[in-house]
Amino acid sequence: MLRTRIYIDGYNLYYGCLKGTHLKWLDLLALFEKSILPSVAASINGQSLASDLQPVAIKFFTAPILEQAAKAPDSIRCQEQYHAALNKHQPGRIETIKGYYSLTEARAKFIDPVAPKTWPRDCQSTDVWKLEEKQTDVNLALHAVKDALLGEIEHVVIVTNDTDIAPALQMIKAHTNAVIGLVIPTTDHERVPNAELAKYAHWVRTHITGVELASAQLPRVVAAGSRRPAIKPDSWFARPDLLHQVLKLGEVQLGSRSKVFQWLGKSNPHYEGRTPLDLLETGEGERVIEFMRKWEQQKGGGES
Repeated sequence: MLRTRIYIDGYNLYYGCLKGTHLKWLDLLALFEKSILPSVAASINGQSLASDLQPVAIKFFTAPILEQAAKAPDSIRCQEQYHAALNKHQPGRIETIKGYYSLTEARAKFIDPVAPKTWPRDCQSTDVWKLEEKQTDVNLALHAVKDALLGEIEHVVIVTNDTDIAPALQMIKAHTNAVIGLVIPTTDHERVPNAELAKYAHWVRTHITGVELASAQLPRVVAAGSRRPAIKPDSWFARPDLLHQVLKLGEVQLGSRSKVFQWLGKSNPHYEGRTPLDLLETGEGERVIEFMRKWEQQKGGGES
């Protein structure tokens, strides 16, 4: 059993696999323990790749969203809830290492719409906001190299496709006996593994499937270790618009939001044993709305 640790570039993972999906409430440990690592080749140089994930199984590298550059009004709160959920779900097994975003005014060349092949030196400049994530790559590289050199692990799994990590992988391969795995954070094969990274890896996983992401979701409420639970944001559900309708209808009949979610999470014979929340997440949410409206009409008509 190789002692294994996983180093995840959160920025790469988000933009490669999660942006624009309803799968952001991702259980990173479940994804790697149940899907990614079991799919890896059986052995490398005679060593079994069966993984012994250490107490700090995953190091997750990210940066807090800046309010000035947030894409949505709830972006900061959503990220905070997710980071809290990761740390509460299995305490001590995920370490979150944070860099920061830099937002500065800058000058940049813009592409000439009439002659898009024009060289940048011949294009006009304009004022832009330059948003950059800082320290994530450096932090990931330093942690991976340190852990391998100190002998804390024998199996280093890097989740990124960023060439800036290549020198770190080169150093690990040259100065340790650690097995290096590379996971490309994309859901298809369109992003070819970076050659500079792949040449230092003992194995490469070229993508993560949508099925794997969907099967590794955190519970809606993660409450361990704190009086204040981490709760999946409404905007991270597949159809927030339908969810809000369901909550509005349900609160009239059941009295509270928490009771509505309890009902949504129970299997229902009206939906062939599935839960109403399953339908809301898989594109059949209108059936839930229809059922609740009928239910409201029956209650309003005095039926008991």
